[in-house]
Amino acid sequence: MTLPIYLDFNATTPVATEVANAIEPYLREHFGNPSSNHLFGQRAHDAVERARAQVATLIGAKPEEIVFTGCATEANNLAILGVARAMKGRGRHLITSAVEHPAVSAPMTHLREEGWEVRVLPVDATGRVVPADLVSALRADTVLVSVMHANNEVGTLQPIAELAALAKRHGALFHTDAAQSVGKVPVDVDALGVDLLILAGHKFYAPKGIGALYVREGTPIEPILFGAGHEHGLRPGTENLPHIVGLGMAAEMAQRKLPEVTERLHKQRDALHQRLAAVIPGLILNGHPEQRLPNTLNLSFPGVSGRALLDRTPSVAASVGSACHEEVDAVSGVLGAMGVETDRAGGAVRLSIGEPTTDDEIRLAADALIGTWRSLSSHSNQL
Repeated sequence: MTLPIYLDFNATTPVATEVANAIEPYLREHFGNPSSNHLFGQRAHDAVERARAQVATLIGAKPEEIVFTGCATEANNLAILGVARAMKGRGRHLITSAVEHPAVSAPMTHLREEGWEVRVLPVDATGRVVPADLVSALRADTVLVSVMHANNEVGTLQPIAELAALAKRHGALFHTDAAQSVGKVPVDVDALGVDLLILAGHKFYAPKGIGALYVREGTPIEPILFGAGHEHGLRPGTENLPHIVGLGMAAEMAQRKLPEVTERLHKQRDALHQRLAAVIPGLILNGHPEQRLPNTLNLSFPGVSGRALLDRTPSVAASVGSACHEEVDAVSGVLGAMGVETDRAGGAVRLSIGEPTTDDEIRLAADALIGTWRSLSSHSNQL
């Protein structure tokens, strides 16, 4: 069976060979519990701390500011709920955006149900938060602002440094979900000015089931799980040693290869766009034309359903939006927040490329999508 061309790297990535090789010894001979005092435990502990330093280096943090979690969703929940618990005596007002992943919007909704006020900022037609809207929303009792670094559906990059600076001036903490941006664009916690940042291993060639939370030193935060004192007392439970090692290796690889990878992804993404646009009149780009992830191309195909287009192009594996919503046949909430009309949103397809993507695959995928679009358009015009 010939596998389809994979253009869904924003949903997940394959585990890199170097990452798998780094993990393997920690499944077999180096299996100790990092909390044990004997040699097996010491080796495991050292491996965890080495990975912590690798992740910290990738985002410009200190190793002691990194907390390993079971996934990015857990990291987001720990950041939002943990800060809310620690800061509830100072204020009960939170701010987020209309285009957040459910890993952020759901804990915000939970806090609203507990009596917190949550202000949801709109976005402009490109999917960006307008800084002036944040200025208007900030209050003396605002304790946390949460805006994602890069959108998982359209790839739009938010002006995080500017937004974080505005929040800081009002005494609020700033959290960003960087699951989609880490490993694709430079991410530096000091340059961004954030207090909390999360990343997801499986978005940059580490396994699923491992994430990390950056907590700036001195940031008030309380645990949301309870047990022993693992991970600076913030995330109890025996550490997932093999996957932590894998995350560390993926971080080291990303740090080393980032400029080269970013440039190549950018060129391939634009080549795919140009090939499609040259043949399909009325093809529309969704998201910011420039401030966007180098690998992400969200396009509205005219006169057809995006889901039908992909269903009838089995040689291409892509999506109509977030993998977390793929079973829901409805207009994307992200596109809706951007003010995209229903017909255009219904024709949207997300094409996200990755390090293994070849130029030949870009050409073949474009040709396959063009062929299906022509077929569907022709059938529609005959009705």
